[in-house]
Amino acid sequence: MAETVTREDSDGVATLTMLRPGLSTTSRRELFAHVQEVAEDPSVRAVLLTGTGRAFCVGQDLTDASVHRRPAETPPDEDLDAPMPVLVEEYNPLILALSRLEVPLVVGINGACAGAGLGVALCGDLRVAAAGAKFTTAFTNVGLSSDSAVASRLVHCVGGARAAELLLLPEPFLAETAAQWGLVHRVVPPEEVAAEAHALAARLAAGPTVAYRLVKKVLATAATDTLEETLALEARLQAVAGRTADHREAVEAFLAKRPPEFTGT
Repeated sequence: MAETVTREDSDGVATLTMLRPGLSTTSRRELFAHVQEVAEDPSVRAVLLTGTGRAFCVGQDLTDASVHRRPAETPPDEDLDAPMPVLVEEYNPLILALSRLEVPLVVGINGACAGAGLGVALCGDLRVAAAGAKFTTAFTNVGLSSDSAVASRLVHCVGGARAAELLLLPEPFLAETAAQWGLVHRVVPPEEVAAEAHALAARLAAGPTVAYRLVKKVLATAATDTLEETLALEARLQAVAGRTADHREAVEAFLAKRPPEFTGT
């Protein structure tokens, strides 16, 4: 069986490329395996996730056998309140793995982004999108609720009112609108997405990656922690950052009026 996700490493960046637009059982498992590998690889200082062709990721591959059974196929003794197995066993671990990467994650959205694919994209710390790329939540168009943390991420990014509209009335919107709403950080011509996203990831890989890891910890709880909790967490993490070689290097470089050379230590 041909691979559905590839990995290439350069400049401290691990680039994961999804070769198919839909998330099949195979592609989900391959992507999850790659994410686990890069998370444990000390040579990786940033991750770039992107797609190919006209789509980044359009969510569940509806032709895949893992799609939930039709009502007529549901056994009469099945617990109808039980969670959907494919979400618990595959989608949720994938979203958690992407979200828990300690190194920066850049997402290059080369084309259409829908459903769970939007959930995957929103795991990124920074997102670069192709001009004209179409986004949609899609779920209710096929009679489903949301998954892959799309509802939670949308509330945090665009607020509850717009999140409700996007999920209940899943009209497509373009990358330019996504940028206005804060869902993507940069919009570039389609042919420049790969280069722009890699340049951004390479810049992060060359930076103080310990500091980035600590910033990600603060950002993960900033929306829910109290002011007192945020201040206490920052104090603890700043103590860690202050002991790094990168901090010492940055101070020395500032005094010497030269660019710092960070090692990620």
